[in-house]
Amino acid sequence: MNLSKKQQNFVDAMSNSGLLPNRYYSRSELNMVAETIGMKYAPAWIVQDSSRRMGRGVFDVPEFQGDTGVATPAATPAAAPAAKQEVSAIMGLTGGERMSLVPNTMSDYVPWGHYKNIATILASGQFAPVFVTGLSGNGKTTMIEQACAKSKRDCYRVNITQETDEDDLIGGFRLLKGETAFVYGPVVEAMKRGGVLLLDEIDLGSSKIMCLQPVLEGKGVFIKKTGEWITPAKGFTVVATANTKGKGDTDGRFVGTNVMNEAFLDRFDWTMEQNYATRKTETKILIKKMEKFGKVDRDFADYLTRWAEITRKAYMEGAIDEIITTRRLENICKAFSIFDDRATSVDLALARFDEDTQQAFRNLYDKVDDTMRAEEIPTPPVEEGDNTASVSDTALNA
Repeated sequence: MNLSKKQQNFVDAMSNSGLLPNRYYSRSELNMVAETIGMKYAPAWIVQDSSRRMGRGVFDVPEFQGDTGVATPAATPAAAPAAKQEVSAIMGLTGGERMSLVPNTMSDYVPWGHYKNIATILASGQFAPVFVTGLSGNGKTTMIEQACAKSKRDCYRVNITQETDEDDLIGGFRLLKGETAFVYGPVVEAMKRGGVLLLDEIDLGSSKIMCLQPVLEGKGVFIKKTGEWITPAKGFTVVATANTKGKGDTDGRFVGTNVMNEAFLDRFDWTMEQNYATRKTETKILIKKMEKFGKVDRDFADYLTRWAEITRKAYMEGAIDEIITTRRLENICKAFSIFDDRATSVDLALARFDEDTQQAFRNLYDKVDDTMRAEEIPTPPVEEGDNTASVSDTALNA
């Protein structure tokens, strides 16, 4: 297969990730590689190619031939290892070695919110499951990943969906190179390695995730299909994120979220509610992003955070149905670094909304403009004995 430049970049990133060649790769491993080059998910040319799918959530990337970083035509693979070795390799384990799942430290990350609390919990090494809730795009997941990076803790991130079930979480049998083998899921891997299990968007899950109840109690889990009892290693803990508090969606903002079982929720030691950052902190976040993108405009950063603050207030008051998230502001900064035009950058960010919402956001954007211009108009000093101001005030109040 002749690779495009983007495809070649991904294969090169696999070489730099510590993954071993000539085996199959789990979706979580591919997602991890994707994040190192600024992609959110594993590339479609791999995960959507049926010929590469070797089992549920397991894919073949024959172009990856090792640490040379050069893709070569797929060669005849070496003799397949025993099934047990194959299972270990899928999770990055071969001959006692394993890849690091400690997230990369982001040089442009600004710690805020519950970051210090999460980092303290992880550094303690105690089992203390935490439920982090808050509106979308305010940095919940990034906060947890960066807390893991600070504590040098492996992070096993699982994106929960309506379809997530016990096989996805605990493990199941897969067909690997013509042989059936049991593959441990991310929950078991995190337990065995004493890692941090990050259950992202947990309120999207169905009753199928109730298999996690014993895990949230720290007691371990019994794998019915193999007859194994997995006891969590020291340091294992769980952090979940959600847009709701587990009570479901009441106004249509988070379609697909479910009412969660109260007994399930009660197994989390603490719930932490993450609000949007203050304007001062959010401005600092945007300036850091602008520095990363190579184009800094402090006035524009201040303008954007004022705008976001107004839109969120209007949202809370029921005046508008959508909200400007921190993530969307960061995307505006990225667009600004590319197009070098404020209006274009904002328009691109608003394009996903319906016309009425776009207009409402633009009206609020203009309101910020008027407010900032008013702040720039100096008030003339009133000299002693000058009655102009009082006469004017009297006229206005008449």
